[in-house]
Amino acid sequence: QVQLVESGGGLVQAGGSLRLSCAASGRTFSSRPMGWFRQAPGKERDFVARISRSGVDTYYADSVKGRFTISRDNAGNTVFLQMNSLKPEDTAVYYCAAGLPGTMGSYDYWGLGTQVTVSS
Repeated sequence: QVQLVESGGGLVQAGGSLRLSCAASGRTFSSRPMGWFRQAPGKERDFVARISRSGVDTYYADSVKGRFTISRDNAGNTVFLQMNSLKPEDTAVYYCAAGLPGTMGSYDYWGLGTQVTVSS
């Protein structure tokens, strides 16, 4: 069982930055790839970024590439999303997800989300 709790969301002006954190419980964190997703009002949940269990490999959606950075601290059971040069279209609820061990792209645990609002 893995529990995920996101934090760090808030209201920021366009061009600003936020750093999201996702604290994970359980002893399997370091064996799992981790991902961030987001869902804007009236839209489907979209992939944002993912990171391999070691943290060496990362992958981003085209819409955030060059602006967002995903990282992890396996000793602290935490994954981060550094968001720079934020745009109003980045406004969404951001969710952390824990991937199935040995896979990249299949997620079986989700957090409740944290709201990010970017004003123009």
